[in-house]
Amino acid sequence: MLDFSNDTHRRFNILNGEWVLVSPHRTKRPWQGKVEQLPPHKRPSYDPTCYLCPGNERAGGAITPQYEDTYVFTNDFAALIQDSGDDKFEKGLLKAKGEQGICRVICFSKDHSLTIPQMSVDAIGKVVDLWIKEYQELGSKPFINHVQIFENKGSIMGCSNPHPHGQIWAQSSIPGEAAKKSREQLSYWNTHGKSLVLQYLEEEIEAQERIVCENEEFVALVPFWALWPYEALIIPRRHLQHIGQMSDKERKAFASILKDLTQRYDLVFDTSFPYSSGIHQSPTDGKEHPEWHFHMAFYPPLLRSATVKKFMVGYEMFGEAQRDITAEMAAARLRELG
Repeated sequence: MLDFSNDTHRRFNILNGEWVLVSPHRTKRPWQGKVEQLPPHKRPSYDPTCYLCPGNERAGGAITPQYEDTYVFTNDFAALIQDSGDDKFEKGLLKAKGEQGICRVICFSKDHSLTIPQMSVDAIGKVVDLWIKEYQELGSKPFINHVQIFENKGSIMGCSNPHPHGQIWAQSSIPGEAAKKSREQLSYWNTHGKSLVLQYLEEEIEAQERIVCENEEFVALVPFWALWPYEALIIPRRHLQHIGQMSDKERKAFASILKDLTQRYDLVFDTSFPYSSGIHQSPTDGKEHPEWHFHMAFYPPLLRSATVKKFMVGYEMFGEAQRDITAEMAAARLRELG
């Protein structure tokens, strides 16, 4: 019988159709690799040099208003622009096409010193409300077929400004990761007439091995196929295609479990835990997408300490995804830190 705690094995990711190599015995190996420098723990509530703090000038010359709670604006240096052409190029094996889109920046709080786990549930709820508003408004535009909400937290994840904020990239094409999940969920729906993610959630609730925390409306867990050391998913118990379908009760519960999970992250290595997080939900292409079940994913890089991260190099770049600590080990660690 396969021993997940000791045997090298591969796990299948039902959401993208790819495999992950798991090598649990490698957690015993010595470490002589790169050690990151920790950023300072304390920041001021207001930083006169921060372009996201209220009243300050941004790099493009615009002035950030004196906002009180949340604030959203179109990125001054956006990766996607609305008036880009949509022409196509094709010559032999070479193909390209224009891409239209809109990039927004969302400030979670006026307080420069905060992060999501340090904010109140009510304050996080205002962020959730703004996510919903932007998803609906951007998704209603005729040239927008996908809306990606995400946050890069921490300089180790490439975040250039520590002010609590996230981004939204809305575009005319459905990007690769979302397209994979669309494919796998649609295949399961067409075969079983049921949500793939909901079926997976039911099996995880029954197993009780990888669940981190939960409330009446949502469950946070380390997915069976997790790649990043403390990777997690937040999944609604009810079959919801997108965040706009949440009830008021579900919005508050979503904010609550966001705080719960991210607080646990900060306790793992007693540091402000870096991660990339993102909400995957149904495309905004005008179709119903009954197969979609929205979920929020967290990809934290820290592996052995507050300064030792997992690098996606070598085998991961040329072979396939690989991890050392098992999903069960990571979930147990996060559970005990409640």
